Amino acid sequence: MSEFVSVPSKELSFKTKVKNFVMHHIVMLIFLTICIAGIILANQSPFYLVSQLLERISRNTFLVLALIIPVIAGMGLNFSIIIGAMAGQIAVVIAKNFGFGGVGGMIFVMAVAVPIAILFGILIGKLLNKTRGQEMIASMIVGFFANGLYQLLFLVFVGLIIPMKNTDILLRTGVGLRNTVDLAGKNPVNDIGLTSDGLKYSIDSIWKMGIFNIMFFVGLVVFLFALGSMFRNNIAAALRLKEDHLITRILTPSKEKSKNVQIIGMAIAAFFAIWGFVVHYLKIGSPDILMIRSLKFPIVTAILIGLVALFNVIIQKTKLGQDFRTVGHDQHVAKISGIQVDKVRVVAITISTVLAAWGQIILLQNVGVLNTYGSHMTIGLFSVAALLVGGASVSKATNGQAFLGVLLFHTLFIVSPTAGKNLFGDPQIGEFFRAFVAYGVIGLSLGLYAWKRAMAKRSA
Repeated sequence: MSEFVSVPSKELSFKTKVKNFVMHHIVMLIFLTICIAGIILANQSPFYLVSQLLERISRNTFLVLALIIPVIAGMGLNFSIIIGAMAGQIAVVIAKNFGFGGVGGMIFVMAVAVPIAILFGILIGKLLNKTRGQEMIASMIVGFFANGLYQLLFLVFVGLIIPMKNTDILLRTGVGLRNTVDLAGKNPVNDIGLTSDGLKYSIDSIWKMGIFNIMFFVGLVVFLFALGSMFRNNIAAALRLKEDHLITRILTPSKEKSKNVQIIGMAIAAFFAIWGFVVHYLKIGSPDILMIRSLKFPIVTAILIGLVALFNVIIQKTKLGQDFRTVGHDQHVAKISGIQVDKVRVVAITISTVLAAWGQIILLQNVGVLNTYGSHMTIGLFSVAALLVGGASVSKATNGQAFLGVLLFHTLFIVSPTAGKNLFGDPQIGEFFRAFVAYGVIGLSLGLYAWKRAMAKRSA
């Protein structure tokens, strides 16, 4: 029998534990090594690296978090989130056509994207139910197919069949949308009196906070949450909460951790909280750290990211979340348990599609320009790669892996061109390398997943 799969962890030797850890986190460890090498070779200033990272984290994290629920439901990596992104872009074009901008315009865009994304999600879910067992390749193909329809809509129908009020976003012929649509500046049409300041930075500019101030509050919240999780039985007894109460279920981790692991986690959270307090409020630190102190992060965007992460946690504590997990574990067992497997899978993919639509809208308001025929094309590949880099797999994904993956993946994207230039004298090599890595990570992860399944079957 293989130690790697079946022997309880307490009975394993230290060497075997290390081997298992490396095998379970091989993709993340490889990527971490590449990132560290890239940072050393690029030799960029910490201020530049952190500023670029903050911008990319605020722009892309929501999209990566949109991938988690289909994984829990056993549908693998949802490459069809590009269809959700198309729903978001359709809503942006509608808002741009009618001249809706600012915060009101962004609320309008978010609201319009929901029914479109729900319709797309239901159709995708029904299709994936017909291609059971091949969901990932099916979602990728349906993404390409949907892109063809999307291009037909905006290249041929817009202006010809669909009348447009804002002719500035049309091609000179009056038929078809321009390749790029500027989301900044004044909109020419505004029928319902909303403030027309454009959609660019309409969320990011609402409220910004210093990065070390955020570190202080986040570290404090995580510390208190971990403390509450450790003493959840005492809290439940003091508040007279039942075992199935939502607060009790939220404080109960999905996977029981040892007391030492909980204490280490609390110590790390406390360290970041104290560090953030010392740098932000006491202004103590090296010149580089004090320079980074001036960087700010969009709080409303951070709150939206936090809410979708919290949603991913809370929904797993509900009846629907339990159905997701049961279906993801074994569809046959779920079916004989009375769960409507097909309906649960459709709900999972629909939620992912709606979140992808909102994620794309958050990305576009940050970028400030809609690349009509290309903005959505790469987000599926890059979001999946980022999730895998964080240690997720086809069958398991968490918020923590999503956050770690975004951090590592975009670190490589920032340092690669300069590292390639310093190492080979040509930044294009770095550009090529980071695109190669995105595909390579997906291929390596899928290969390891197939190998682990084969090992598990052999040892069963």
